[in-house]
Amino acid sequence: MPKIKSPFASFILTVFAIILLALFGPEEQSLGSNVRIVYLHGAWVLTAEVAFALAALAGLLGLVARKDTRSVHAWSAALGRTGIVFWVTYLPLSLYAMQANWNGLFLAEPRFRLAQMCAVTCVLLQAGLWIINQKFLTSLANLVFFVVLRVVFATAQDIMHPPPSPIFNSGNYVIMLFFIALNLLAWLAAYFLTKVFLANPPSK
Repeated sequence: MPKIKSPFASFILTVFAIILLALFGPEEQSLGSNVRIVYLHGAWVLTAEVAFALAALAGLLGLVARKDTRSVHAWSAALGRTGIVFWVTYLPLSLYAMQANWNGLFLAEPRFRLAQMCAVTCVLLQAGLWIINQKFLTSLANLVFFVVLRVVFATAQDIMHPPPSPIFNSGNYVIMLFFIALNLLAWLAAYFLTKVFLANPPSK
């Protein structure tokens, strides 16, 4: 079998694998088969948060390291862009999950409203950072954005996202293992997308 060398092709194939896996996810007693979109939207937003966290970590390393940090700054920039792709695409998945499971769109739900605001903010931020193309500034912005994101969501009211995690407190190991597998595949897709951004940096 020929090896796939294009990270974009690998990203697309991984996304197809995620969709296929999600279609055969375990059903849940209350939501039935509609719970599959909940699994997918959960994995998608967690992947966005992981990408933002790694972008912040890489940015911090780039800011404090004394040696040549160009590659670290580049990873911070690429991971930040990957994070926003997953964050923005998570929003329609969330809307579909609302409609499929609760027969309506609760657009005023606090965490969804904050997610919309963060999406607009991050798109504008990443677009500006792409245009300015200053590695130090990009790393600093990714670090600050992640800290603000965590503070904002830590204080947000939970209505449709009650803690603790319904999946990991369900006691159903099939569901838990499935969700972990879905997340691992989503993280793999994020890795390939990050490689795409690394290979296509903004022109100087």
